[in-house]
Amino acid sequence: MQFLTFIVPTIIQLYIIILLLRVWMQWVRADFYNPFSQFVVKTTQPIVGPLRRFIPAIGAIDTATLLVAYILTIANILFVMWATNTLALISITLLPISFIQLLTYAGKLVFWLILIRAILSWISQGRNPIDYMLMQLTEPLMSPIRRIIPAMGGLDFSAMIVMLILIALNYLRLDILLFIDPTITSILYSVGYLM
Repeated sequence: MQFLTFIVPTIIQLYIIILLLRVWMQWVRADFYNPFSQFVVKTTQPIVGPLRRFIPAIGAIDTATLLVAYILTIANILFVMWATNTLALISITLLPISFIQLLTYAGKLVFWLILIRAILSWISQGRNPIDYMLMQLTEPLMSPIRRIIPAMGGLDFSAMIVMLILIALNYLRLDILLFIDPTITSILYSVGYLM
């Protein structure tokens, strides 16, 4: 059963992250013709496409895609609770826990994209489509910090500051989850779901 509690939630989490990436790419108006953008759209279109006819976007935010990501987050937690034989402990607190977990996925996505952008900046110098896409996705978060703390001695600290903020928010997330429902939080934490 440990195999299932690892592999199924991991696959669902990866798909949720691709959905969140689609929402974020639309929000920042990333290049739609980039090969990376095309991959994200093609992997999410079969599920999101039909829903977009009924659920309109709110401004630049694709609400249909967010709804699918939220429902998958709830399903993921329910699966983990089912696999650990603790499904009977589920209550209405599952809804805010799932919302916080969805925000956590978004934070992890941002963290990894900034880290990959920082590593690629040492290697490729922005000459490929992935670099351009990473710049489009991460710049809205890094440029406000750059205005407050400019580059010093040729070093840009904005990526490090955004990553430190995300790590701090991750610790805050655990405190909030323990406040909402300590039982479900401890179960999810014990099986490694909230890592």
